[in-house]
Amino acid sequence: MRRRSLIGVTAVTLLAGCAGPDRAARCLPPATAVPVVELFLGRGLPEGGEVDEAAWRSFLDAVVTPRFPDGLSVIDAAGQWRRNGAIERERSKLLVIVAVDARDLDGRLDAVIAAYKARFQQQAVLRIDRTACIAFR
Repeated sequence: MRRRSLIGVTAVTLLAGCAGPDRAARCLPPATAVPVVELFLGRGLPEGGEVDEAAWRSFLDAVVTPRFPDGLSVIDAAGQWRRNGAIERERSKLLVIVAVDARDLDGRLDAVIAAYKARFQQQAVLRIDRTACIAFR
């Protein structure tokens, strides 16, 4: 019985190292733990065609940049997934935000996602959240 308890405690301790607040203690100075969010924004339009560069730039300038003025990265991406047995492909934009200022992060991200879905008739935007140790050197 003691062996099971020890294994359970060890597993819980290891898993706790993956949690957000504990992660901050694992950053080596001068690095600090901050949220990093990735948004995968599909460019395909429901009626055909895709979000062109001018429309993307307008969206970035009017919607994203005012909410994240400290900076972000935009990467051209090529996504694919399986639908009804067939491989679907779509050009996308990958928006990477290192949220040094995490105040109202969810609210700002929700506004960006809602605006993108409405403006470009998208069904969904993929959001990935993680924590990273960052340092400007």
